[in-house]
Order: sequence, then structure tokens, then C-alpha cells
Amino acid sequence: MLNDEQFLVYWGKNSEKEKSSKKAFLLGLSSGFAIGVCVLLCIFSGWYQRATMLANSKMSASVLFTAIMGIAIFIAFIYRKFKWEMQDQRYREILARKNKNYSPMQP
Repeated sequence: MLNDEQFLVYWGKNSEKEKSSKKAFLLGLSSGFAIGVCVLLCIFSGWYQRATMLANSKMSASVLFTAIMGIAIFIAFIYRKFKWEMQDQRYREILARKNKNYSPMQP
């Protein structure tokens, strides 16, 4: 993890580039697919027989696949936005602390 001064320099240069970061998007996408796999496991494990019967009778595979892809892409976008917002918040907090420490003392 970067210390505060290194982070200020890094974020000042790279904040706009990080806003559309592919790394954060891919991390969010993999999290979304993990949730999709959990949904599939719950459906096909048979732990709740009525839900399994309804899923097998009324749901097509294409609808299920589309829903999982939608969930994964949604989570990827949200995760990237959340990560950027957290870094930007840290940047603003460090700047505020720095400006407070360097402000002239009031008598």
C-alpha cells in the first residue's frame, strides 16, 4: 500500500485513467460470475425441491444465461465505480489533512 505522499502523486496523475480501469472491471466481473455460479448451484443442487421444479419447468437456459451475464456485468460496473470512489475519497481526505496542517495559525 502506498503512503500518503506517494498516493497523492499517483492519484493526481492517474485518477482519470483509473476511472475506466479494466483491472477493476475484471475483478468485479469475476465476482459477478461467482455469484452466478452460486445461483446455479442453488438451483441445481436440489436443496429446495419446489424451486428446482419451477426452475426446470418454466425457465429456459438462455434466460438463465442472460440473467447471470447481466448480474456479472452490473456488479463489474458497480465494483469499478465503488473502487474509484473510495480512492478519490482517500485522495480528498489526504488533501484536506495536508491543507489543514499547512494553513496559517489564527491568533
